[in-house]
Amino acid sequence: MIKSELVQRISEHNPHLYQRDVENIVNAILDEIVAALARGDRVELRGFGAFSVKHRPARSGRNPRTGEHVPVDQKSVPFFKTGKEMRERLNKANGEDTSH
Repeated sequence: MIKSELVQRISEHNPHLYQRDVENIVNAILDEIVAALARGDRVELRGFGAFSVKHRPARSGRNPRTGEHVPVDQKSVPFFKTGKEMRERLNKANGEDTSH
């Protein structure tokens, strides 16, 4: 599913809202998540999951074509961990038994 499909589905389930308003809301939510991650904050949506930032240190990489060693700068990457409720719903949807 892409963002425009998400907006379309939310609009269909909420006919009292204009599609452009739903699109603005979705964009605002995503922008706030990105802004929080950029500040180094963790974003937790109960029942859904948590977004955080992992920092990867600088390292020495290798060009696969030439075999030459190249420096790779440190970088920050987004990380998502699913919530318990989401994992349970996905496993039930797949017909698996989650009670161990």
